[in-house]
Amino acid sequence: MQRKYPNLCKPITLGRVTFRNRMFSAPMGGTDITNDGCIGPKSTAFYELRAKGGAGAVTVSECMVHPETDGSHAYHLDTTILNSLACATYTADAIRRHGAMPSLELSHSGMYAGTYMTDKSKQKSMNQWGPSDTVRPDGVEVRALTKEMIADIVASYGRVAGLAKRAGFEMLMVHGGHGWLINQFLSPMFNHRQDEYGGSLENRCRFAIEALKAVREAVGPGFPIEFRMSGAEFVEEGYGLDEGVRIAQMVEPYVDLLHVSAGTYQRTFGITHPSMFTEHGRNVFLAAEIKKHVSVPVATLGGLNSPEQMEEIIASGQADIVYMGRALLADPFLPRKVTENRPEEIVKCLRCFTCMAERAATSTRRCTVNPLIGREMEGDEVQPAPVKKKVIVAGGGPGGLYAAYTAARRGHQVILCEKESELGGILKSEQALSFKHEMYELSGTYELLARKAGAEIRLNTEVTAEYVEKEGADALIIAVGSQPLVPPIKGLDGDNVVIVNNYYLEKDKVTDDVVVFGGGLAGCECAIHLGMEGKRVHLVEMRDALAPDANVRHRPLLLAEIDKYVTVHTGYRGLEVTKEGIICEDKDGEKQLVPGTTVICALGQRSRSDVVEALRDAAPFVRVIGDAAKVSTITNAVYWGYHAALDI
Repeated sequence: MQRKYPNLCKPITLGRVTFRNRMFSAPMGGTDITNDGCIGPKSTAFYELRAKGGAGAVTVSECMVHPETDGSHAYHLDTTILNSLACATYTADAIRRHGAMPSLELSHSGMYAGTYMTDKSKQKSMNQWGPSDTVRPDGVEVRALTKEMIADIVASYGRVAGLAKRAGFEMLMVHGGHGWLINQFLSPMFNHRQDEYGGSLENRCRFAIEALKAVREAVGPGFPIEFRMSGAEFVEEGYGLDEGVRIAQMVEPYVDLLHVSAGTYQRTFGITHPSMFTEHGRNVFLAAEIKKHVSVPVATLGGLNSPEQMEEIIASGQADIVYMGRALLADPFLPRKVTENRPEEIVKCLRCFTCMAERAATSTRRCTVNPLIGREMEGDEVQPAPVKKKVIVAGGGPGGLYAAYTAARRGHQVILCEKESELGGILKSEQALSFKHEMYELSGTYELLARKAGAEIRLNTEVTAEYVEKEGADALIIAVGSQPLVPPIKGLDGDNVVIVNNYYLEKDKVTDDVVVFGGGLAGCECAIHLGMEGKRVHLVEMRDALAPDANVRHRPLLLAEIDKYVTVHTGYRGLEVTKEGIICEDKDGEKQLVPGTTVICALGQRSRSDVVEALRDAAPFVRVIGDAAKVSTITNAVYWGYHAALDI
């Protein structure tokens, strides 16, 4: 067959190992890590799903090579730990048996040891070691590694590499980026040593090269070694791309693949992991420049999820391999859909950071658009229902669509009814925000998948108890969503007011001077969009903090954008909307006019409880999901919809 994306689908050989395509799964940390650093069964299933999905390589992250100086709660590989080698072997096998090549990331956190602990207070009680004596921004003292300790850490890279090869891993990634220990030696921001490990670039590269040599000695010739580096650190005290090129040239003789990432720990999260506010592939230029100066293959990554863009990256010679992390959480089968010419079925990552926020909060994983993530052991294939039933889904938002898709795959007769003329529910409003267009596109992808699975979709059709009875439905999934909260504030029903959900329909009404009334997530994102358009934007919020409903990874990036584009008024209680703006009461009880000739009302949502109550007894099986049950997140709507369909 003729591949639509021939360059992405082309095999590549590194060392003596041939990888089936150029789409690799980036390092992503596991969740059920045991107390002594073994890979738990949930994590094994987590990595295996990306192998089943068709990735060329799947990287297990991170294996800390020297627990004596880096006791991070991450993986360890040590024969003195019961089941350590066995768990690594089972994981490598779970990846390899699906045709993907298993890779293990070898790492050391250096002065940020303990980063992955949910209880960050324990991190501060650990010994923190780095290239130089210093004090971290959070006040934790860091001690300089001695030459003897450096030699022991170098030896540990080789020792763990040998065990990884024995376990069945067929490539190793040595982590030299993102502010971890090797990068700390490479970077003038961290490395202030006066001996042979500091000063000149040659000296700063010495530790990295010694570690790579130790790995090579352990695994032998022909075994692929990958070096992960930051092409640039994007902070004034660090190094830029010019020096990144020189670092790449210095380590090139010791590696088979240069993996070019970006940024440094704590300082550049939104660059290292590009957010929805930045363009896709914003770090590709780093790999493209480095590739001009080296002869080994180069890999790139950074918010990539479009087959067209990735194909162009390879075809144009900017990189030889593309890595994806979050994109393969959103759709683990993205590589298979690419190789099988089914790109329209790809469920794209929203870059919402639900996945990373959940890991930070609970040490588990979730994905907004994929209910399997973190729960792969429960089964990643939808099984046919033993008894086929007639199912009505009321509501065509994300939860309803995913429920219909799942129920149809089980073989049920599924009818999804949407009372409006367009599917998408609350996602329809996202089409007006350029940085959230993929969220709007999600409903189209879910619709396509539901129709292909056999679901019937009826638009302009409101579900009532009588309708369900007339259809003779055995099961009803209520996914009728929520409606905007509009309190009885004087003037809030005026012609100059636009409800945030309707902004996409009434953009022409919005003037150049806008007050966004409500500083939750929806209000903040709308305010940022309006500011990006060049409008003068004021944001009014009664609470002291903005966007408390945003997750811990997305919120700091959101607030940084707010600082660029919006004038903020927290602690302001809106009293009246006028043609000139909103009259508010500040913390001191004084009245203040926040100016704006257009007001965007973004005061929240409330469940459609009346509709839910009218439908509760409409069928033998009834399940309420998404905002209809509780105003929450797309993540919950999709997850509840999936399981509602599995329960029928």
